[in-house]
Amino acid sequence: MRSAHTVQQVRDAEQVLLDATPDGALMQRAATGLAYAVAEFLGTVYGSRVLLLVGAGNNGGDALYAGAALVRRGATVHAVLLKPDAVHEAGLSALRAAGGRVVDEPRGSYDVAVDGIVGIGGSGPLRRDAAELVAALSGTPFVAVDVPSGVDVDTGRVEGAHVEAAVTVTFGTHKVAHLVDPAAQACGAVHLVDLGLTLPPPTVEALQADDVRRLLPRPSPAAHKYTRGVVGVRSGSEQYRGAAVLSVAGAASGLAGMVRFVPPEKGPEPGPGAGVADLVQAAHPEVVVGAGRVQSWVVGSGGGSSAEEQLAAARADGVPLVVDADALAALDGPPGVPAVLTPHAGELARMLGVEREQVEQDQLRHAAAAAERYGAVVLLKNRHTLTVHPDGRVRATTVGPPWLATAGAGDVLGGLVGALLAAGLDPFDAASVGSWVHGAAAAMVRPDGPVTAGEVARAIPEVCARLLGRG
Repeated sequence: MRSAHTVQQVRDAEQVLLDATPDGALMQRAATGLAYAVAEFLGTVYGSRVLLLVGAGNNGGDALYAGAALVRRGATVHAVLLKPDAVHEAGLSALRAAGGRVVDEPRGSYDVAVDGIVGIGGSGPLRRDAAELVAALSGTPFVAVDVPSGVDVDTGRVEGAHVEAAVTVTFGTHKVAHLVDPAAQACGAVHLVDLGLTLPPPTVEALQADDVRRLLPRPSPAAHKYTRGVVGVRSGSEQYRGAAVLSVAGAASGLAGMVRFVPPEKGPEPGPGAGVADLVQAAHPEVVVGAGRVQSWVVGSGGGSSAEEQLAAARADGVPLVVDADALAALDGPPGVPAVLTPHAGELARMLGVEREQVEQDQLRHAAAAAERYGAVVLLKNRHTLTVHPDGRVRATTVGPPWLATAGAGDVLGGLVGALLAAGLDPFDAASVGSWVHGAAAAMVRPDGPVTAGEVARAIPEVCARLLGRG
């Protein structure tokens, strides 16, 4: 499990370690890790040109000590001091003693700039002088110390000027901003330097492969299709027939014992729902068409005008529920059963009565607000998908290529989460495990090129088989 903590949690843990170690030892450990990461990014240190942007306090001290180490390995290192009166004096002395230079402004081009402007205690966007300095270095890759300056560490919010890092080197533990967008996107690749901190339970988690393997359902030796769980799907419409096929594809990935599909828009054969059912059965002949007992429902993908009716029928069964797409608009309060709501940013904005831009800027806060308002797990789909429980637990999904942003992928995800609910996972685990497997399936299909929703659905069984085979 990758864990992320708040600033206060980190500071408390660091203070305990500081009290038990010699003065300066913790900073030296952090600076050594930073220098190693910068060297790894450069590839060849000797002859490289490095610029340090140095703010006040320990964050700037980490950059200065790392700069001294890079000078000793043959790099030319310049430092711009943004707060000369509050610079870390011992770090500055170490840089100068090694042969580094303090300059008033950047001189020429650099192979990398080290962002030591603001530490984890900073808040809000970059101040004007720092923002202008960063803007002047456009085209120079940045390595950020702990977090990119200008992002909000505890929320993942970004508003205004900030550093866009190629690499972020963080210490002791991940911070919320490393996992939660849009700040996480500004971090680039995150390199963790272990400091040996003793930490409390995390604020945000990110599942790793071993966590998913442990949580995936496994049939017992005596299992049959009903004991493994039956997932019901009420989705699609005459306008969006493909949504039903893709939702069923996610549900029929083998993690539950059986899939039932209830066509939209009741009516005598060959009523308007018949065409959707025929299409679903042609793609998935193992699926049973018609109502019956289920352990979970998936509702709303491509439901159109039928979504409200689909939602009402599913809720009446009293089983766990996945509410997606058009059914989200029909939800006016807590669903009354254990549920996973799967909005994208626009849908979440409509549910909360805010602008989409507000959701995108502050994703964690808005997902948490929806989870509390609706009394359900919220799966906010995005580059880093967030799973938020009403009790405050949060998981971020960090796997999956950008190519996963494709039509129909959300329909597959909803069906997959429904299958995991039917198989016995609780809504929080079903949503976060489903999101991870969905992203991993896309990466397996084609991490560096286009994927389609159907390809992602077909890759799910192989992803799960490889995970389970490790055990």
